Amino acid sequence: MAKNYYDTLGVEKGSSEKEIRSAYRKLARQYHPDVNPGDAMAESKFKEMNAAYQVLSDPESRKKYDRYGDNWQHGGDFERSGNSGASPFTWFNRASRRGSQQSPSGFSGFGDIFSNGGTRYGQPLESQRIEVAVTVTLEEAYSGAKRMVQLPEDLMRGTPGRRLEVNIPSGVRSGSKVHIGTPKGAKEGLDLYLKAKVSVHPFFEWQDDDLLVTVGTPLVDLMLGGEVEVPTITGSKVALKVPPETQNGKAFRLKGKGMPRKGAKGATHGDQVVTVKAVLPSGLTDEERRLFAQLRVERMATD
Repeated sequence: MAKNYYDTLGVEKGSSEKEIRSAYRKLARQYHPDVNPGDAMAESKFKEMNAAYQVLSDPESRKKYDRYGDNWQHGGDFERSGNSGASPFTWFNRASRRGSQQSPSGFSGFGDIFSNGGTRYGQPLESQRIEVAVTVTLEEAYSGAKRMVQLPEDLMRGTPGRRLEVNIPSGVRSGSKVHIGTPKGAKEGLDLYLKAKVSVHPFFEWQDDDLLVTVGTPLVDLMLGGEVEVPTITGSKVALKVPPETQNGKAFRLKGKGMPRKGAKGATHGDQVVTVKAVLPSGLTDEERRLFAQLRVERMATD
């Protein structure tokens, strides 16, 4: 196993977001389970890469990783204990922004707000919004997923466990927010949201409601017609019929094979757009070279 997440992706610590994304995509194409069926080592490598990319592709989690290393997930606890830096959560404390008094510790956050039996200085308690960042794969964004999120102890009513299982609906997009509400065991007035981020996929690109994918196609199938096997987001594969004399780069549309549409009437999913990319033959035999040479002569005669 690589020493750290940067080593896992084969990039330098100061690499740009674009360089990190490019390195991940290159490795993902090499180690993806669909390319290496039954290969346990490739599967393990793929999981390591995903874990590394999910952290390094997010500016906030990358900042904590650079500062705390393997303990980056607990960086918020260290920062809160020193009352410096950013928390792994985004706090929206409307009451404190209106000039509320600070506690003796100098912290005017949840410790004060949840005191006095659900009121603050005799005033009704306002809903306190907290956002927790979650990263999902494109497959999970398609079908929905469950996640375990961790809440700070000071938000719970003496509950020792701080981990909470939450449901992420299908069709969730990067930047969208999922409203969870007040978790069981949390202090009164807590309003929890999940802020989603969909990780980059090695093959598919999400555009509007469609999924875009490029599939290598033998030159002979483009010229004479044939079938090419196309992966889908569900893990199954479909056979795409390629008509004779199909040009390199032509796009085909598979209806209903895209991402879920939110609030749309009619079709519930977008389409999958498949672009064929010519794969030129290599290692030609003498007979194949002769046939290509003959084809060149005949094409020159018709021009």
